[in-house]
Amino acid sequence: MADTKIRLYVDHPLGQGQTVPLTREQAHYLFGVMRRNVGDTVLLFNGHGGEWRATVEKAGKRDGLLMTDAQTRTQQNPPDLWLLFAPIKKARTDFIVEKAAEMGAARILPVQTDFTNSERIRQDRLQAHAVEAAEQCGGTFVPEVCDLQKLEQVLADWPEDRQLMFCDESLVGARDSLGQPRGDKWAILIGPEGGFSDSERARLSALPFAHAVSLGPRILRADTAAVAAMTVWQTTLGDWH
Repeated sequence: MADTKIRLYVDHPLGQGQTVPLTREQAHYLFGVMRRNVGDTVLLFNGHGGEWRATVEKAGKRDGLLMTDAQTRTQQNPPDLWLLFAPIKKARTDFIVEKAAEMGAARILPVQTDFTNSERIRQDRLQAHAVEAAEQCGGTFVPEVCDLQKLEQVLADWPEDRQLMFCDESLVGARDSLGQPRGDKWAILIGPEGGFSDSERARLSALPFAHAVSLGPRILRADTAAVAAMTVWQTTLGDWH
């Protein structure tokens, strides 16, 4: 019997003695790619029930059946943090979603700004990247990846109790900060490769819940900025401190 650290996200209830069917893709990965067999163990999570050890009961080319026997980790949810970003090139957009999932975003919202290059995304593909990131990093939570929305509409529908940290490249070198914490509901906004337009910057600066911050003396690429901004927030207001 192979005791493995393979982790799978499953859309199925988890509990003691629970049988869990595998999708065709999961069966191919587990039995065709990873060469697991009946009697081997894997780790399962569903985003809200913690992590469970399960044993392979049935191994087929197109399906499979697992049975849980013990919880190995309780559920750990991230802070109530959203990441808003303007999509860029495909591989770098994938990177942003993967790192956001790893670093503790609860929700990921691609937004279309005045200078956004991409007019559409594959939401289902990005959601799959978030699942894979959670599987690989040991997380028990998978953030929701929303479909692309216009930034102006997102801001128009903004909840009053959520603060917004927006990273403004025009503040390079400035000593702006998040100030005093104002509640535990936050969001981070990363602009596109061309930065925010003057009208967007003016609107954001006028919002009572928005806080402009600098990410240092150098202008960062959008994917680097996303990681840097989440690091700043997590170490200041999140669950890293």
